[in-house]
Amino acid sequence: MSAMKMLPLALAASLLAGTAAQAQLFRAYLTSTGSDANPCTLQQPCRLLPAALNAVAEGGEIWMLDSANYNSATVNVNKSVSILAVPGVVGSVVATGGPAISISAAGKTVALRNLVIAPVVTLPPGTSGVAMSVPSNLIIENSVIANLPEAGVVVQGAGTLKITSSTLRNIAGYAIVLGNGARGAIASTQLLDNLGSGGFGGGLLVFSETATTTTASLSDSVISGGPQGVWAYSYVNGSVARISVTRSTIQKTTTALYSRSTGGSAEVNFGSSLIIDNQNAWSQENAGSTILSLGDNQLRGNAGSSGTKTALPPQ
Repeated sequence: MSAMKMLPLALAASLLAGTAAQAQLFRAYLTSTGSDANPCTLQQPCRLLPAALNAVAEGGEIWMLDSANYNSATVNVNKSVSILAVPGVVGSVVATGGPAISISAAGKTVALRNLVIAPVVTLPPGTSGVAMSVPSNLIIENSVIANLPEAGVVVQGAGTLKITSSTLRNIAGYAIVLGNGARGAIASTQLLDNLGSGGFGGGLLVFSETATTTTASLSDSVISGGPQGVWAYSYVNGSVARISVTRSTIQKTTTALYSRSTGGSAEVNFGSSLIIDNQNAWSQENAGSTILSLGDNQLRGNAGSSGTKTALPPQ
């Protein structure tokens, strides 16, 4: 083939390569005045999260540059990405008709920073703030999740959750739910007035209804209000549900520390924590469930308790 004939092919390949590179940004940008027809660059930002997710490369970042809502329906995340609002900006993700954010691909790491996740009164209410049922990693930092009708964050299966320096409040179910093999670490976080309904709801629920081990740690945090502060529930033989609480305060709940087993092993252990002004300081229900008191706890102003609490010296 002659050089003249090859030139158009080379130009076409170059244009295709340029388009592909443009569609795979390390950092994609969103603004309230952007357009989803834009390439999501700083000079030409997009408007909504789905467009930015299409433009950003695996492992990249999405920056929200001003205060606005950045979705109109559930945002499905299928790649490793960090989604964040720049300091001083309210990056809102609306929960309507389902979870605000759903993580649908395995083996990914998704980080959410400086976001507000909540419903709005002008749209049908959603279900939860963030939902993940695949073995991926979810990190939530410096965020607010509020006013949801079901749950704040739900992770089921072999996924891992880390929450730091965040507030989950006024949720009608549980602020955080971990189930069937999930692992969670919650630190420096407030779970406030998550009131539930029918006696269920509150701060942190950890359960295993299959032969899996589900665990969570809660440290340097506050739970206030709601039926259960923390609840570990194992359903069947071979299942394990375990919660460890340290340097934290649980107050003004129906039951601060709740361990229940209908099979398998359920355990709540707590150390160096304040359990104050609850209707029940603890509830230990059925064989296979335990409440373990470790270290220098303070229990004050609680109206009662149910079952047995086992005191163990610090290890």
